[in-house]
Amino acid sequence: MAYLVSDFNYKLAPELIAQKPVRPRDHSRLLLLNKKTGTIKHKYFYDLIDCLKSGDLLVLNNSKVFPVRLIGRKAESGGAVEIFLHRKLSDSKASGNIWECLVGGRIKEGQIVEFSSLLNTKKPVAFSSAPLLARSGGLKAEILKNNQDGTWQVKFNQSGTVFWKTINKIGVVPLPPYIKRDKKVAGDKENYQTVFADARKVGSAAAPTAGLHFTKGLLKKIKAKGVKIVYVTLHVGLGTFAPVKTEKISEHQMHSEFAEISAATIKAILAAKKSGGRIIPVGTTSCRVLESLDWSSRQDGLKSQSFWTDIFIYPGYKFKITDALITNFHLPKSTLLMLVSALAGKKHINRAYQEAIRRHYRFFSYGDAMFIY
Repeated sequence: MAYLVSDFNYKLAPELIAQKPVRPRDHSRLLLLNKKTGTIKHKYFYDLIDCLKSGDLLVLNNSKVFPVRLIGRKAESGGAVEIFLHRKLSDSKASGNIWECLVGGRIKEGQIVEFSSLLNTKKPVAFSSAPLLARSGGLKAEILKNNQDGTWQVKFNQSGTVFWKTINKIGVVPLPPYIKRDKKVAGDKENYQTVFADARKVGSAAAPTAGLHFTKGLLKKIKAKGVKIVYVTLHVGLGTFAPVKTEKISEHQMHSEFAEISAATIKAILAAKKSGGRIIPVGTTSCRVLESLDWSSRQDGLKSQSFWTDIFIYPGYKFKITDALITNFHLPKSTLLMLVSALAGKKHINRAYQEAIRRHYRFFSYGDAMFIY
């Protein structure tokens, strides 16, 4: 069947869009959906322990979110500019620290942007270049090139550890556009990060939000039950917020995102499959990593792999390795909604979402969760 974007639309009252997370993390609600029968049950996330069996294998995305939103001013005019770090292109003495970025504000090639640590951009801020650079550690950027695809090449005057120290000081976590409250509320840098994010795996512009529900205590209980936990990495790009602009979903092109999977994780997945355990990705990002691999040729002892993936999963797709999925409730017309519809069936997902709306579940990044099994 040739699906259209409109086939994945639904109405959602604004008050059901979660503006902040539940505390503790594992006290969010959990909708259980049997993908074979369509049966729906209602639990809390801490009840997930009762839904898992010894021998199952959870796959978590350990990518760490970094504050990619930089607030600056054009050196010559003082005009406001926002630069969103998307992908590092180079960081060498020869070429410098060059990134592919999304840019908000009127810019042109050759312009210099100076950055601020002031997070409130709702009011005009008057400052001169000297105090500005003092507050931001002296970070500047030169606009090199318009890539003609919505991104720009931007060269920074800092690199290496100095650059990252400055970014962590002045950068802002770019919360999704549907979170309408003040973007600088204290705690977002912690709340919008999983408890298992790996400091060695920094690179996501947005959190793998299904993982936000886990606490260290819950993970410990899950392991004690005999469920194995392994990790993959997929650095979530700002393209995750990009809408599908083609009428036919088959014509949509996904943004590429960087992924890694270790030999140990591949071996554990193969072993779990062989013994009859379920492979359960946590989040669509983990699912996309697994489904990007050719499991028909996997063997024990394969080397770790790093790759870019633009896999687009929508109804009609035949899953190669995923048996069940822990996920959040996704935006209308989104590629994520299409992915869960491919796994559980569009009819079952439609009914589950309407049931969640009727029972006032909380939707999107800081919202409640589903377990599709």
